[in-house]
Amino acid sequence: MIEAMWLWGAIGIILLAVEMTTGTFYVLWFGIAALCVAVAMALLPNLSHALQFAMFAALSLGSLAIWRGYYKKTSTDSRVGQAQGEEIGRVGIVTQACGPTKIGQIKFTQGLMGSREWAAVSNETIEVDSHATVTAVEGNALRISKTV
Repeated sequence: MIEAMWLWGAIGIILLAVEMTTGTFYVLWFGIAALCVAVAMALLPNLSHALQFAMFAALSLGSLAIWRGYYKKTSTDSRVGQAQGEEIGRVGIVTQACGPTKIGQIKFTQGLMGSREWAAVSNETIEVDSHATVTAVEGNALRISKTV
């Protein structure tokens, strides 16, 4: 029969390997907790199964809660390789008219956030072949205004 210390150690290493493949930092705390229980089993080999599982649960959830309390996500978007606000101020050509009640389309010479054509919304009516400037990103559409 495998000793509990080695079993907890193996579980900890497996969980750390899973963390390395996912990169989420959530599984990390469970792996570390399992390794801590393995160390506790090496020091106190007669711990009951209930106490082992309680220790694992307390260490896992406690460290996860502490980490979540201090972790602050620095960016709310997922635009890889794009500077924050880089698209604001870009000028494109309207290919489908847009207005307060109509969604249009705008095209750029160079790609913007991975695409040359975007859905466009506007507070004013903008006709086809007009130049327009991006003022904001709203979901999967760009808010534009007529370029003067």
